[in-house]
Amino acid sequence: MKLNDTRSLLAFLNSRKSASAKAMGEPGPSPEHVTEILRLAVRVPDHGKLSPWRFVVFSGEARLKVGVHFRARWAELNPEHSSETLDFQERLFCRAPTVIAVISTAAEHPKIPIWEQQLSAAAVCFNLVIAAQAIGFDAQWQSDWVAYDVMTLAAIGLTPNEKMAGLIYLGTSTLLLEDRPRPEVSNITSYWSD
Repeated sequence: MKLNDTRSLLAFLNSRKSASAKAMGEPGPSPEHVTEILRLAVRVPDHGKLSPWRFVVFSGEARLKVGVHFRARWAELNPEHSSETLDFQERLFCRAPTVIAVISTAAEHPKIPIWEQQLSAAAVCFNLVIAAQAIGFDAQWQSDWVAYDVMTLAAIGLTPNEKMAGLIYLGTSTLLLEDRPRPEVSNITSYWSD
């Protein structure tokens, strides 16, 4: 990496902020952008070269189609909720032009613990966010209730052994991105000595 590239990368990392899925609009990434973002996302630590993750992309009408399931399942779980809440759940993925589900496919392995495989999936989530932002889109990594409901995960296509590592919302923020307070590094760092 050249010095100028290093400075640009450091400036990017120093100013990086997540957007809010509640305030995302067009333009979103094109299919070519999505392919490039995913190609960059998989460049993460992966002990044993297992690639213990996969992706499910929701864009266009697919966001509405999966939303029909979200609405029905939310009504089943929360029968007392209003039609307004059900409408929100149905349009959950419509808050952004593209939503990418990162699926952890971690499994028992003789040398690589499941936890390390799950951490690799988390690294993919963050790399996906960074790649999208580097290309020029805004992004937010969420989970939401759909990431933990077995029936909804099955409807999305997960097997019983898979977990959703994150939902990455991609688009263009309709609001100015605000920074949030960051921890003072000296307050959360210690140096071990015996």
